[in-house]
Amino acid sequence: MPHRKKTRTTNTDPLPPRSVRKLRQIRRDVAAEAARIMATQGHRNYKTAKRKAAERIGINSRIALPSNIEVEEALRAYQGFYGGEQHFMHLQFLRETALNVMRALEMYYPRLVGPVLDGTADTHSRVSLHVFSDPPDAVAMQLQEKGLSFRQEQRKIRWHDGSYRLIQLLVADSGGAIVELALFNSVDLRQAPPSPVDGRPQKRAPLTEVECLVAAA
Repeated sequence: MPHRKKTRTTNTDPLPPRSVRKLRQIRRDVAAEAARIMATQGHRNYKTAKRKAAERIGINSRIALPSNIEVEEALRAYQGFYGGEQHFMHLQFLRETALNVMRALEMYYPRLVGPVLDGTADTHSRVSLHVFSDPPDAVAMQLQEKGLSFRQEQRKIRWHDGSYRLIQLLVADSGGAIVELALFNSVDLRQAPPSPVDGRPQKRAPLTEVECLVAAA
């Protein structure tokens, strides 16, 4: 018998089932709409933004929704496409504001956190700083002694052990930007609270790092 020539075939991974592809597309659509809501309406609660996005698209919110990380990636893409130079200039303004406040409060070991640090800040974003003192309200006393006006707020955040803690905030206007100071004890410098995005210790930038961010721009 004549020898039959073998033909080589290329192995490719099979396409995922149609239902899986549909679910992935739903997650992308919800993430994109949640990002748009956060960028244009000032929402910073990922859970709320995802639920609103699902409602607008007409998706049952009990379906597996995108993760916070997926929404953050979509938010960066949205800002990169629509924000342009205006987004960059506003972010730079907020970081310069943060730098000025941090220099004034250097004795309290200020740390920049949140959207102004990670680059997703928009026109609704506050400059968020963690400051450390024993007792924590010593910061408020100093601001009062200097005659600086501020208002006090509270925020409940998740803590390292899974519990929740009520954090005191001092909120003030600084040259057109809203600055919030979250008051912590000195011992809290050792470990940052969990990030609302991925649950890992929140990234906190000291004065020198913020100086580099501003200079690099």
